[in-house]
This record gives sequence, C-alpha cells and structure tokens, in this order.
Amino acid sequence: MNFYFEATNVLDKLDAKKGSIKGVIASVPEKNRKRTAALVIETLKYKPVLNEVIDAAQLMKHEKKITSRNLALALVHDLLLAGGIQAGEGPIKQAVLRHRTRLQSEFTRIKVKRGVRCNEELAQTDDARAALIPRYVRVNMTCWAIEQALETFQAQGYHVGDPLSSSKAFRQDDHIPNLLAFHPSVRFTEDPLYLSGKIILQDKASCFPAHVLAPPAREDAVVIDATAAPGNKTSHLCALMQNKGKLFAFERDRRRFSTLKSMLSKAHCNNVEAVNSDFLTVSPDDPRLSGVTHILLDPSCSGSGIVNRLDHLLDNEQENDADTERLNKLAAFQLKMIRHAMTFPSVRRIVYSTCSVHAIENEHVVREALKTEEATTGRFRLGRKEEVLPAWPRRGLPEEMDDPVNAESLIRCSPGEDATNGFFVCLFVRTEDKDMMGDSTENSGKRKVREGDDGADKRATKRKRKKKSKIAYSS
Repeated sequence: MNFYFEATNVLDKLDAKKGSIKGVIASVPEKNRKRTAALVIETLKYKPVLNEVIDAAQLMKHEKKITSRNLALALVHDLLLAGGIQAGEGPIKQAVLRHRTRLQSEFTRIKVKRGVRCNEELAQTDDARAALIPRYVRVNMTCWAIEQALETFQAQGYHVGDPLSSSKAFRQDDHIPNLLAFHPSVRFTEDPLYLSGKIILQDKASCFPAHVLAPPAREDAVVIDATAAPGNKTSHLCALMQNKGKLFAFERDRRRFSTLKSMLSKAHCNNVEAVNSDFLTVSPDDPRLSGVTHILLDPSCSGSGIVNRLDHLLDNEQENDADTERLNKLAAFQLKMIRHAMTFPSVRRIVYSTCSVHAIENEHVVREALKTEEATTGRFRLGRKEEVLPAWPRRGLPEEMDDPVNAESLIRCSPGEDATNGFFVCLFVRTEDKDMMGDSTENSGKRKVREGDDGADKRATKRKRKKKSKIAYSS
C-alpha cells in the first residue's frame, strides 16, 4: 500500500496548493517517481467522475478505515480503470473490494448517462493553452555548441519552420540564445541527448531569470542560486558562466536537494557547489560568500502561471479569502528573500522571478522591496528596460506600481498569449556613487550601470544585520 500512500501524499499537497503537479512529483524519490506520477496524473484526469462514483456508492460513509478522500480516489481509480488495486491483501484494500460491485455499477451508470463509448471520453480534456506552448529545448552549452545541435536535429529529420504547424518543424528562439522550440507533442524524455545532459527541457520563460542576471564567465566569479531545485535555472547559470568561477546552489528541502544534485551531475555542472541549507540562514558575512556579485531568487510562489500540460487537471476555483491570505504570506516570504539578498556586501545584480500571474507576488513585492532599508542603504534600483530583455513586448502592470514608469523595467509572460507559461522577472541593480551624482530619483531606472563599485563593500558593512548561522559547504 506504500505506493498508494505516496500518491495520496502528492494529491494532498496539490490540494493544499503547495506547488505544480510537475514540481510536487519531483519531490518523490526517483525510484518511485515514474509509477507515482502515472497514478497521480491518471487519477486527476478522472477525478470528477471518481468523486461522483465514490459519493454515489457511499464508500467513505460505510468504510471508516478509509479516512482520506485522495486515498479513496487512487484506489478506486485502479479498481475501475487500471485492472485492479496493485497491492497485497490488507484491510484498506478489502474495504474497497467489499464495494466493488456497487462502484462498478455507479461507474457504468455515469457512462450511460453521459453517452460515452469508452472510459477515455470521461477524462478531463487538455488545457487549450498548452497547445499554444511549444516544447522548448535548451541546448546545454557545457556539452556542445548550438551548431552541433542544429545539425543533429536536422539529421534526425527535423526542419526549420513553425513548431506549432508540424511535429517535425523547429526553430531557434528570438530572445534566448541556444533555445529551440519544437511541436508540443514531441517527447524527449527518452532521447539520448536528454539522458546525456546535452539538452535541457525548460520552458522559455524559465530561461529569462538566468539570462537577465547575466553572470560573468570568469574564474573569480561568485554567484548564488538561492532556491535551486530542481536545477534547470542552476544549470543555465552554469552554462552562461562557461563552468567557470563558483556557483553556490542552495536548497533547503532534502528530497529536492537530491533531485538538484542528480540534475547538476547530468548537466555536467562542474563549477556548482550544491548546499542543503535555507538561503535565509546564510550569513552575508561568510568569507566564502564575500565576493558574491550576482544572486538569482526564484522563491516559492503560487504557481498560478504554470500551464505545463498537466495543471489544468487541478481545481482552479475563484480566488477567496483563504487564497488571498496565502498569497500575502507568500509575498511576505518573497520580500524577505529579496531583502536578505540585498545584504550581501558585494552583490551587484539580483534577479527576482516567479511563475505567478498575481500582482501581489510580483509588482507589489517589487514596489515594497524598493522602499526597504536594505534597498535604500544598498542603493538598489530597478534595471532599465534596455537591461531586461528590451525586445520582450509584455512588461509589468503600470497600475500596480507606485511609479508607473517602473513597470517598463519588469517582464511579464502571459500563458496562452506569449507561447510560454505565466512568469514574472525583475532585476535589481546596485547603483554606484558616480551614477548618483546629479540624479536624485534613485529608483527611476534611468541611470547607467557600471561594474566594480569598490565603495559598495564599505557601505554595506555599515548596515546592521541580524547574525546568521554559518553553513557547512558540503554536498
């Protein structure tokens, strides 16, 4: 029954909105992940029908041993749709089997009532937006060159063209170098190129944070990915750094940390030091981090922008007071992450990103961050539009910013309209003394940015900070 308990745990997390389907499944131990994912996804496809069957048969009313609705869903799914419950004899299995005839009868009744010819017609249909999002493939530059990748795919029968018009068409992306777009139906999970780490399956919008952060490719570079798992953005940072310097990848969850290490190994990331610690507990005064100049922050969020061909299966009820409270708690945590990142004495660029479409987690967090003591003392401003993917047309929401002009410094992606998942990206830049001369509007985003502000370290050391714990850097 452990398999069903694992699937139930995933379903419970999804009900509690603790992540996307893909993200929550990634936390399952790898040896059980594929089987658990299949049951979870199939159960969600038929969830409305299964709920109707369970209620009509009064299963949970008569069987007190089955206390979890999600456990009942998983078990009844396999009983009715997968040839039987895949578990040894036990009290919970027997509790379901005692009602097998009634459950099958109610299932048949629903099929007749709806006039369906097969079980598959009862499944929830796909999110229409998913068909408008190509299958994005990032060429891993730590392994080979884009030219080699293009030749390889063309040798496999692909041709340059509109990826949404043909399953054999693909094209290079207009905004992210080394990103290719294929038809949504194309699968690469068993492809040798994917298994060897030569290609990374990563949504276009998810590539924006590392691209905007633009970490240096130098041996003395020190960069942080503050919330690294599962590792796509970390591996992108590594590729941009050309495997040079030092990239610290923090992940507090042990299971996700294991996933991160596997990803980094497959992606041939040799300059990354994965750390199983909470970024918020890391001291900016730690000698090993004194030279950090670039920080990527992609903290936990509502995931409201994720389409990814699976999350249409989740209940998308209208926002209520409980949802608003949850968003406010997430926003408070996100702001805390930004403020902490700003206390690192040598940091020059901080990218904040979410896969949310809610202004509470996006523009509101940014506008509050600009008002903080850390931003004022550290002289942080928003990156100018020309520093933040200037060719990308969709910017922030002016009505959600204190200064509407600042919205031009922000990036938004809209699912169903931009051929990506929903996403948000912001760049904070530390202003130099030279940039401050003759310009009193600190956060206007109109000043030129230069690297190498030697005075920033002295200013930062004057700030008062709470003492943070030292961490053990070991993987």
